[in-house]
Amino acid sequence: MNENRSIFALDGITGMLIATLLLLSILAGLTVWGLAVQKANGENFYKIVDASSIKMNSVDNAKHMVDVKRD
Repeated sequence: MNENRSIFALDGITGMLIATLLLLSILAGLTVWGLAVQKANGENFYKIVDASSIKMNSVDNAKHMVDVKRD
């Protein structure tokens, strides 16, 4: 039998707490990063140029959108 078992070994409570804290910190980091990306793109807008020549399904439609940046 293995007599060297401990409740505070890395495969016990300590390991579970480390894994939980790691996952929560990753979740917090990705949430903050996602909010920053949404804020940056929410303040950015586009202007449509020459709307009458836009076709229904065309890869050239992206040329009609111009990025307008506020300074």
